[in-house]
Amino acid sequence: TMASSSVPVYLGDENLTQETRDLLSSLPSEKGWLVSQMYQYEGSWHTKAMLQGIVNCQKHFEAKDSDIILATIPKSGTTWLKALLFALIHQNKFPVSGNHPLLATNPHVPYLEGDYCVSPDVSFSKLPSPRLMQTHLTHHSLPVSIKSSSCKIVYCCRNPKDFIGGPFWDHVLEYWYESRKNPNKVLFVTYEELKKQTGDMVKRMAEFLGCGFTAEEEVSEIVKLCSFESLSSLEVNRQWKLPNGIETNAFFRKGETGGWRDTLSESLADVIDRTTEEKFGGSGLNYLLFF
Repeated sequence: TMASSSVPVYLGDENLTQETRDLLSSLPSEKGWLVSQMYQYEGSWHTKAMLQGIVNCQKHFEAKDSDIILATIPKSGTTWLKALLFALIHQNKFPVSGNHPLLATNPHVPYLEGDYCVSPDVSFSKLPSPRLMQTHLTHHSLPVSIKSSSCKIVYCCRNPKDFIGGPFWDHVLEYWYESRKNPNKVLFVTYEELKKQTGDMVKRMAEFLGCGFTAEEEVSEIVKLCSFESLSSLEVNRQWKLPNGIETNAFFRKGETGGWRDTLSESLADVIDRTTEEKFGGSGLNYLLFF
């Protein structure tokens, strides 16, 4: 057992139920990097604690039709999207020109499987509607109540070379197919599109969520408030810790595309490109969106 005072909760194993311990014994496992073992559950690899959070979330989370779920692969612009969606949803409550909450607090929203990993009794029922929550779960691992309700899902992914995590292609394709099958429920965006056409994408998200704009200035004000430069320079995002022990500055990288050129060899980059083209072939998903 790792000392809970020195590591984030999702790396420990203090809160495991007997049911989850039994489940772990039946799952494929591999030696981990930050932890001794990682376990494969429903096609993805997780720590023991995160697996407990996922099981709790699948069992207990009750979605409301008014909920907004931000689904991403880690390091795919999640923090930026959280800020943009929060500002959009609360336009009337918190005018951007005023003393906006994003200027004083980190854009952290409830993290479904992560919060259930901290406590099995976590309740999101007291959050004001519309509730904004985030998840890194694949579509097929989402709680049934999210899939069966009318809640909205905004999905964002990015060029796999800029984060190198798995299972990238399956994660993306599941949400891509859902967005085509049910465009009123799932909005699919890429980080690269968001960087190139921020204003247009913000308008698309506002339309999807049903919160329109009255003036063009409002769009540019929200874009400016939630920009990487604005958020990353705030004291609260440079020197603060979340309840799970993670420092908020860990959520801000360079905010750029193409950073993979500093870390990947050309031959590995080519393999990833070819695999992406092959995996997305025939899906209708434009591979060039990631450039």
